[in-house]
Amino acid sequence: MIGEIKRYIRDDGPVKVSRSIKELSIKIKELQKEYFYQRGEEITINQIAEELKVTKEDITLAMESTRTIESIEGASYTNQKDGNKISLLDTISNNKNEEEIITNKLAIKQLIENLEKRDKEVILLRFYKEKTQAQVAKILGITQVQVSRIERRILGYMRSKLLGA
Repeated sequence: MIGEIKRYIRDDGPVKVSRSIKELSIKIKELQKEYFYQRGEEITINQIAEELKVTKEDITLAMESTRTIESIEGASYTNQKDGNKISLLDTISNNKNEEEIITNKLAIKQLIENLEKRDKEVILLRFYKEKTQAQVAKILGITQVQVSRIERRILGYMRSKLLGA
């Protein structure tokens, strides 16, 4: 019965790791404890590799294999402003559908590429260079009213294409 319990604890962790890696990990931990006890300092990976006659990569793999696994939904730190726990998932998620955002950007890019030269310039200056209608008019040598009409016409065209109307 005790053997079965030991086997379960050894073999049935959240991620399956080979027995040889687990055994190497145990040897590394024992060596680290012994080294620290004797010298009062941490042993390096190079020293461990030399002592156990294995590669540094195997040492790193064995050490990483025994680290506890954290859920991305688990609390990773406490917010200093309000004291609430913030999970890793909260820090990487912006609650936006990124696939939809990318698709929309590509569709808009394609629509802009297919515009006439002057229409393309108006859109790029207004929405990507953040120029005012008056500034765009001066750059293109037309009136602000013309810029307004061109912009309204282009945006209506683009909207109808994006919405499939």
